[in-house]
Amino acid sequence: MPPHPRPVDLRCEHLVNPLGLDETAPRFSWKLADSRVGAGQTACQIEVSTHSGEIVWDSLRVDTDASVLIPYSGPALEPHTRYHWRARIWDHEGVVTGWSEVAWFETGFLDSKAIWPGAKWIHLPVPKTDSARPATQLRKHFSLAAAPREARLYITARGLFEAHINGGRIGKDHLTPGWTDYRHRLEYLTYDVTAQLNAGENTLGAFLADGWYAGYLGWKRDHDLYGDTSALFAALRIIEKDGSIRWIGTDSTWRGSTGPLVAADLYDGETYDARLTNTAWCTPTFSARGWKPARELVCTPLPLAAKAFGCVRTTEELRAVVLTQPAKGRHVFDLGQNMVGNIRLRIRAPRGTRITLRYAEMLQADGTPYTANLRGAKATDIYLCRGAGVEIYEPRFTFHGFRYVELTGLKARPRLDAVTGLVWHTEMTPTGTFTCSDPLVNQLQSNIRWGQRGNFLEVPTDCPQRDERLGWTGDAQVFIPTAAFNYDVSAFFRKWTRDLADGQYPSGAYPDIAPDVFFKLWPDNAGGTAAWGDAGVICPWTIYRKYGDIRILEENYSAMARSVAFQEKTSTRLIRPDTNYGDWLAPDASQAGWAATPSDLIGTAYFAHTAGIMARVARILERDADAKRFTRLHTRVIAAFNRHYVTPDGRIAGDTQTAYLLALGFDLLPEKQRPAALAHLERTLKRRNNHLCTGFVGTPLLCPVLTRFGRTDLAYRLLFNEGYPSWFFPIKNGATTMWERWNSWTPDKGFGEVGMNSFNHYAYGAIGEWLYATVGGISELAPGFRRILLRPQPHEKLTHAAATLESPYGRITSKWKRTRATFTWIVEVPPNTQATAVPPGVSLDTVKIDGQPWDQHAGVHGTVLPDNRPALTLLPGRYTFTMPPQPGLS
Repeated sequence: MPPHPRPVDLRCEHLVNPLGLDETAPRFSWKLADSRVGAGQTACQIEVSTHSGEIVWDSLRVDTDASVLIPYSGPALEPHTRYHWRARIWDHEGVVTGWSEVAWFETGFLDSKAIWPGAKWIHLPVPKTDSARPATQLRKHFSLAAAPREARLYITARGLFEAHINGGRIGKDHLTPGWTDYRHRLEYLTYDVTAQLNAGENTLGAFLADGWYAGYLGWKRDHDLYGDTSALFAALRIIEKDGSIRWIGTDSTWRGSTGPLVAADLYDGETYDARLTNTAWCTPTFSARGWKPARELVCTPLPLAAKAFGCVRTTEELRAVVLTQPAKGRHVFDLGQNMVGNIRLRIRAPRGTRITLRYAEMLQADGTPYTANLRGAKATDIYLCRGAGVEIYEPRFTFHGFRYVELTGLKARPRLDAVTGLVWHTEMTPTGTFTCSDPLVNQLQSNIRWGQRGNFLEVPTDCPQRDERLGWTGDAQVFIPTAAFNYDVSAFFRKWTRDLADGQYPSGAYPDIAPDVFFKLWPDNAGGTAAWGDAGVICPWTIYRKYGDIRILEENYSAMARSVAFQEKTSTRLIRPDTNYGDWLAPDASQAGWAATPSDLIGTAYFAHTAGIMARVARILERDADAKRFTRLHTRVIAAFNRHYVTPDGRIAGDTQTAYLLALGFDLLPEKQRPAALAHLERTLKRRNNHLCTGFVGTPLLCPVLTRFGRTDLAYRLLFNEGYPSWFFPIKNGATTMWERWNSWTPDKGFGEVGMNSFNHYAYGAIGEWLYATVGGISELAPGFRRILLRPQPHEKLTHAAATLESPYGRITSKWKRTRATFTWIVEVPPNTQATAVPPGVSLDTVKIDGQPWDQHAGVHGTVLPDNRPALTLLPGRYTFTMPPQPGLS
C-alpha cells in the first residue's frame, strides 16, 4: 500500500484555486493517489472553511464513489470571500485516507447584476477614423494610510484592457477581458493586488483599446460592430488594516491621455511610437499635467460574469531558426513553426527609425512573405524607435498567425535573435499525448496540436490570420472530441456554449458563428445551417461525455431543445431545407465551395443525430416526457431520411463518401442495409484510387466509421496516403499546422484560391480522435472516462505507438510495441475507474499479464463484447500484456 493514499489534484469548477468565481454552488473534483490494483473510493468527506478556519460546510461521510464535480451543498456563499476546502475518502477496502492538501476558491460578486460600488463606465474620446484607432491610457491617483490587509481589482472593458498599478503590470494575461457577445454579456477578471499597494501614494491605471468590441471585425472592414466607444469599468476593493472596506471605482476623477500606442487593431496590427513612452505613467510620481478628465459613459446594462476559464497567455517562446534577405532591406525571420501570437523585437537603432513588421504563414517563390491570403487584414506592426540603446517591443492589442516575420526599416542586417516568437493561446492544461513509429503520423499529431493552440484563443476560431478569426460553429463541433484529448477544454467550451446560447435566434436556430457577428455582417443569414447550427447540441453533449459535466447539459438544455424544435418546424416532412456550406471544401466541391453531397441530406442527417442526442440528454436529466418525445422524433426523422435518400440496394443520394459516412456514422440505416452502404462507401473510395474526397463534414467521420464497420485496414490506407488529397500531402509540402484546404499549396499550381486559404485551420485535424482511439487505443465507455475502452488496432507499418490521457480520474495509458517475437502492451487504468481491454487478435489463449496467464491475475476478469469479441475487464492498476505477434494486422 502506498504510504499516504489520499485525494490529489484538487479542482473547483475544473480550475485550480480559481480567483473570482461566480458559482453559487461550485463543484469539487479530485484524483486518488493510490497505485494498488483495484484502488477506488467508497465514500468521501468534504470540508469548506473560511480564511479564519471556521467550517461553513462539512459534508460528513457520504457513501459515494463520485469524485468528479461534487456540488457544494452548504449555506449561501458570501461574495468577495476566500474559502478553503479539503477532502478525504474511504478507499475500496473501507479504510479512510488522510486529508488532502488544502485548496481554495474565492468568490466574485456572485450576482451578474450586482452593483460595483463607485464604478462607472469611463473612456477618453478619440477622433473617429476609418483606420485603426489609438489605445488610450487611464489612471487614478489615491492614498492609503497603511498597506492594506487585502485588495482585489475587479475589472472589465468594452474593448480590451491591460491593467497596471504603481509602475507594474497586473497579471500576465493578454487581450483581456476577452470576447463575448457584447449585446448580451460581459466577463470580468479578478486580480489580487494586495502586494502591489503601498502605504501612502498609489496609482492604478490601464491601457484601453478597441479590440473585438469596436475594432475591425469580419471581412467587410467594419468598425464598431457592438459599439463605437471602448470603455473601462473597474472597482478596487481594499480591506484596510482595521477591517474596514474601501472601494475605488472608475469615474470622472480618473484622467486619460493617448500615448505611444498610436494605432491598435486585432486585424491590422499596432503602431507604437516609443518616443512617446513614459514608463512612469502609472506611478505616483508622474505628473499628469495635460491629461484630461475621463468621461463617464452611459451604457446599456449588461450582465457581468466572472471569467471562469483560462485567459490568453504567452505559453512558449520560439527562436528564429533562419534569417534571409530576399531583397535589399527586407529581412525575413523563419521561426520554423506556424504559430499564433506576437513577437518580441529586440533592436538598437537611431531615434525615429521606423521599423515595419509584416507577418506571413508562407513565403513566395522569391522568398518574400505571401500575404494575399490575409485578404483585408494588414497584419503589420510598426515600431518607431526612441533611440536609447537596446529597445524591446511586444505588441499588446493585436495577434497574428505566422511562421515568417519580415522586418524592414533598418540600414544594417539585424541579428537572428532580434525576433522571438511569443506563442499565445487560451491557457489550457495539456492532457493527451500520442506518438508512434511513423514520423509523418507524429508530424500530423504535432500539426493538430499546433492548430488547436493557435485557434483556441478566447473562442474556437476558424483561422488566426486573415480578416475573419471567427468562432465558426461547424469547425468546432467536428473537432471537439480531438480537442478534449489534447487539452482540458472543459471550462473553455462551457463558456463558448454560453456564447452559442447568447446568439440563438428567436426562431430557435443557433448562429453559424459564436459570438455571433452575422447580425451585422450577413443580416440575411438566419443561422441553423446544417452541421454548423448543430454545434449547440453536439458540443455540450461532447463535454459531458469527455468530462462527466452534467451542469453543461442543464445550462444548455432549453436552448438545445429549441434548436431541435426549430429544425422540426422548418422541415418539410422532416426533410431539412437546402442550407449553406454543405460538405465544405470537399475536393468534389464546386468553385463556390459547395460539395456534391446534397446539403438537405446533410441537414436531415444532423437533424436525426441531434434529436437522438436530445433523447439521451433528456433521460440523463430525468425529463422522461421529453425523452419519449425526442425518441419518437429521432425515429421519424430516420424513417424520412431512408424514404427520401436511400434506395433498396443501399445507395444514398449524391453517391458520395460523405453521404455514406453520415448514414453509417449516425446510425441512420436499418441493420440489414448497412453492409450494402459500406460496400458503396468502399466503391466511392476505390473510384478515387482509395483517396478521400471529403470536406469539413465528412472527414471527421471517415476513419472512425471505417474502423467501426471492420475496415480499419482501409482507414490506415487513407491515413498513409501521401498524394493529394490526404493528411500527409500538406506535411510532405512543409506544413506545420493543419491547412484549410487539402490543396492550399501544391508543387504544380502553387497557392490555392486566395479568398479562402488559411494555413492554420484545425477542422481536418479531427482525425486526432481516431489516432488516440484506434492507433493508441483509448476511448471512453462512460462519461468522464469512468469506464474506459482500451483497444489498439495496430498496423503492419507501425512497430510501436503510445497514447496517454490525463482524464478526470487520472492518467490512462495505452502503449504497445511489436517485434517479430512478441507483442507487448502496457496499460494504466486510473483509480476509481474500470477498463475494458481488447488485446489485438481473436483469442485470449496466449495472452499473459505481468508474466502470468491473464486468468490468474487478481485485477482481471474475462468478458465478451457485443460483437462477440473476447475482452478483459481491468480494475485500476498498471498491467503489462505480452502475446505472440498477430498475423493479418490491419
